[in-house]
Amino acid sequence: MATTVKKTVAEIFPRLGLKVHNRGVFAGEWFGSGAPIEKHSPVDGSLLGYVSTATHPDYDRAAATAQRAFRAWRDVPAPKRGEVVRKFGETLRVHKRDLGRLVTLEAGKILAEGEGEVQEMIDICDFATGLSRQLHGLTIATERPGHRMMEQWHPLGVVGIISAFNFPVAVWAWNSALAAVCGDATLWKPSEKTPLTAVACVKLAERVCRDCGVDPAVFSLVSGDGANVGELMAADPRVPLVSATGSTRMGRRVGEIVAKRFGRSLLELGGNNAIIVTPSADLKLAVRAILFGAVGTAGQRCTTTRRLIVHESIETKLLRALVDAYGQVRIGNPLDPRTLMGPLIDVDAVEHYADAISAAKKHGGRVLFGGKRLTGGAYANGRYVTPCIIEAENNWGIVQHETFAPILYVMTYHQFDDALALQNGVPQGLSSAIFTNDVREAEAFLAARGSDCGIANVNLGTSGAEIGGAFGGEKETGGGRESGSDAWKTYMRRQTATINYSKELPLAQGIQFGG
Repeated sequence: MATTVKKTVAEIFPRLGLKVHNRGVFAGEWFGSGAPIEKHSPVDGSLLGYVSTATHPDYDRAAATAQRAFRAWRDVPAPKRGEVVRKFGETLRVHKRDLGRLVTLEAGKILAEGEGEVQEMIDICDFATGLSRQLHGLTIATERPGHRMMEQWHPLGVVGIISAFNFPVAVWAWNSALAAVCGDATLWKPSEKTPLTAVACVKLAERVCRDCGVDPAVFSLVSGDGANVGELMAADPRVPLVSATGSTRMGRRVGEIVAKRFGRSLLELGGNNAIIVTPSADLKLAVRAILFGAVGTAGQRCTTTRRLIVHESIETKLLRALVDAYGQVRIGNPLDPRTLMGPLIDVDAVEHYADAISAAKKHGGRVLFGGKRLTGGAYANGRYVTPCIIEAENNWGIVQHETFAPILYVMTYHQFDDALALQNGVPQGLSSAIFTNDVREAEAFLAARGSDCGIANVNLGTSGAEIGGAFGGEKETGGGRESGSDAWKTYMRRQTATINYSKELPLAQGIQFGG
């Protein structure tokens, strides 16, 4: 396995502009004088490289440069901004395979998911390019004669982007592509667990900007940890919007700091996603969706299926099929195209996995499959586990909590309303799904009294959202929306303008003032 990682690094690093030692701060040029991040691959523990971090002065320099870039960028017509984003998407197409393999090396995703994440970047660039000609306002009827009232949207400023390790490139693209066509500059703090993918992405964006004659500081980068760089960004009045993806704990901290200075937060935080399987469901379809939802990305997606709510009449049949499917999951080197589940991101994640299973057992949970650490040989770096299925109750503390690992808690229901209550009975509200062939159940699930999540699916799983729909959730998931639909409005400032083309000065509400 080590040879495979080493060979892959030798192949893709030169094409992506990476070296063993890399500067991790970019704002028109590369710098960074902070302590380097030493990045080891979760695949086999081997060293991938070093990325320097931002000191306080480095951050200040990057933020100031991004602000200057914004002032020029906002005057570029939106369709011209869209053309730059389109060319970035074309560049991503050329480098899709290399960048996808880098995601695999650094985050541990299997190859299909690594390349799929880069495809998300390409898709959002296409979406944003089209959007650049549709940043529309409204003409609004006014009560005053000889007047016209309209609503328009203007660029907001520098958008701070804080991303998580599990989607090390796609989340940045969701935000930066939309922000860029809206006329904003971006300042990206990637996860310190995946710094190399960030450097590679910004190098590609820099190349496109220079070719287009655009200040590349529109896509700026500040590598570092949350306690330093993240706190600086959250407190910085030069950053009117901070888009943060990660844990609820992180989002609560960011939201509090940004709110104190009356800034805006776009928070996409934890999920505790459930699939309801009803008696009428197509079980073959459900098993496939549950397997991908719970095992994909080794359970390290915010949309991972963490709870299975199954009708008591089909529990035995469904679980028998699910356990059989779990037994066929090939675990190992994610660079091997036959692998379906790679490693967890680090040893701490493995400890959280083990602690969660132990806590569920103490409550009386019964493990139906897996729940083991894999050791020795190809698993010697201690980051590989078997996906776990465990019988549980929804009200247990550990079930109410999101554990970023491949653990699926199974519970049963008797009445349909009970299933909805279980689905909604957690603090998080990101993604949800139901498998049913009963139109009444499907419609009830999507109704106001149904799923309280930002994403609600019928006969497909909780993972795999398309970029065309706004992505995000409610409650402790943060309420933010990224990617498609009308999420672009988050990255702009709304202005209502009224023009008086008459020779009179009527006041609204019929107010008479003076003579």
